[in-house]
Amino acid sequence: MRVYVPLTLSGLADAHRSGELGTGPLRAYAVTPALREWYVSDDIEELEYAALNRAAQASLRLLAGHPSVPRRRVVVALDVPDRDAAADPDRGLDQSALGEVRVAGPVPLSKAAAVHVDSPDAAQDVAAAAAALGAADLGDDDAQFTVDGAEDHDLMWFAVQEIPQLLE
Repeated sequence: MRVYVPLTLSGLADAHRSGELGTGPLRAYAVTPALREWYVSDDIEELEYAALNRAAQASLRLLAGHPSVPRRRVVVALDVPDRDAAADPDRGLDQSALGEVRVAGPVPLSKAAAVHVDSPDAAQDVAAAAAALGAADLGDDDAQFTVDGAEDHDLMWFAVQEIPQLLE
């Protein structure tokens, strides 16, 4: 199963230093039955893109909680055995948990298939979105517009071997 783990650049640097994404369980996003039902598509590429975007939203939440880290969303894509990724059945109908899974750990960074990161020119919009996230959660339409602005930036694809250059 392909899963998408939300991180920050600082979290990616920690994973690069330690050689693992964490000891687990890790929160990640994948094509779950609930995500399939919500997205209403059978196209696996579209569904995986939706899961990637869910992870990017979770990365934005990580940025909002850590104002000192660089303002770029990071998602690590990796393949894990189906048995190692489980959705919480109690959160299946929770809109905020669509596609969310827990991955048993530890997860070696060497298992990563790719890294998806905002381009540097997205940093200003991502910073504004992270700052507006709390107000958007409370129903502020202007803040939600700002948060949605970060989603106008597609994450760029990088090979795992390029992680050192991303961290410079």
